[in-house]
Amino acid sequence: MSWLTEYVRPKIRSLLKREVPDNLWTNCESCEQMILTKDLRKAMNVCPHCGYHMRATVPERLEWTFDNGEYTRIELPRVPVDPLSFRDRKRYTDRLKDERAKSQLDESMAVAHGQIGGHNAVVAVMAFEFIAGTMGAALGEAFLAAARLAILQQSPLIVFTASGGARMQEGMISLMQMPRTTVGVQMLKEAGLPYFVVLTNPTTGGVSASFAMLGDVQIAEPNALIGFAGQRVIEDTVREKLPEGFQRAEYLLEHGMLDMVVKRGDLPVTLGQLIGQLNYRHIAPRPAA
Repeated sequence: MSWLTEYVRPKIRSLLKREVPDNLWTNCESCEQMILTKDLRKAMNVCPHCGYHMRATVPERLEWTFDNGEYTRIELPRVPVDPLSFRDRKRYTDRLKDERAKSQLDESMAVAHGQIGGHNAVVAVMAFEFIAGTMGAALGEAFLAAARLAILQQSPLIVFTASGGARMQEGMISLMQMPRTTVGVQMLKEAGLPYFVVLTNPTTGGVSASFAMLGDVQIAEPNALIGFAGQRVIEDTVREKLPEGFQRAEYLLEHGMLDMVVKRGDLPVTLGQLIGQLNYRHIAPRPAA
């Protein structure tokens, strides 16, 4: 009996035991169905049961957007760290250090260039995984760097937005990024280059009040939350009940604030077609008859 319990039974258990990784399954935030994580990644983080578009990281956005997932990231300008010596529950410098270690990103926006549908393009992606994609001085510099690169390459600029708004740790400096990014958009317009905005869930606050709403073409992912203030704040201010689906992409499309709502899997093709249609100055002229 001792031999069976001490040797045979543990041996059998070790053969039958299977290692199950912690991240094997993912719960949908909308319908709460369980999805195999590998299947969810293949579906671009879109729930196969209800079609809910879950959040995406910067590397995922860039890989899905550019042809064959090939792109080149650019180094972004440095800005002064913690200009206000801000501290809440922890020092701002410590918070930045923790966020950089967790997200493997330097800031809340990344910029890359490559091809979309065979057309050259510059893409800026906001990182909600970095302090909720809040807008500070570094984001303003990143946006202007993206605009300058687009002008240098004579390419369209595409921005994927995802933000909780201004970054309180930078106070007025954060709010000043609203006019600064607007200047970047104006630079593109003066250069005659298309500017596309893809609004994802959520896009709120100062971002929605500046560069996120200035695109030549405004696109949104399905059911994305888009607005300035929260629904509860608006209802308390106007003392009225807001309509069903207020601040969601479909409601904004119906009321003329968006040009289209596009599923994530269709975005690369849609963007490629739009670039081809609007970036007319780079289309080769037809030979004379």
